[in-house]
Amino acid sequence: MKLTIKFISILSLLIAFSCGEKEKKESYSLENGNAVEETKKAEPVSSVKASERIDLTNKGVGPVKSLTLPAEIDPALVLQGQDIYNKMCTACHKPNEKFIGPPPAGVLERRTPEWVMNMILNPEVMIVQDPLAKDLLMEFNGAPMANQNLTEDQARAILEYFRTLK
Repeated sequence: MKLTIKFISILSLLIAFSCGEKEKKESYSLENGNAVEETKKAEPVSSVKASERIDLTNKGVGPVKSLTLPAEIDPALVLQGQDIYNKMCTACHKPNEKFIGPPPAGVLERRTPEWVMNMILNPEVMIVQDPLAKDLLMEFNGAPMANQNLTEDQARAILEYFRTLK
């Protein structure tokens, strides 16, 4: 009887400890060539949807490395961007509602201008290399954004249009 109680106690402890936070081991190389193994706790999966997550530091992967938006919105550029958006983007995006892809309204409150332009210009690479783009792909049922082969000037015009969407 004592042996059974000890066995059950040990088994319970093992189960309790195995249900704790998992750890991730990563190897880092030092300048002298020796590798040091460091243990980090695994990051918890975010409960916030990718489309609602705010990340104003990520610039994405693509040709746009830096972009400073002027304080004033350029009305002529907005009209150009709206025209391009209506011709090229409305099959998958609605300005203010979720459709095949996320709505662009308020996107610049959640993403950097560089990220938005890189997503427009370089969607195939973004969904492979950018963690946020990967999460968006999963949130929107694995429907990848089509590359419309737009120029940087066209993407910038669309971005200017997005600035007017609230």
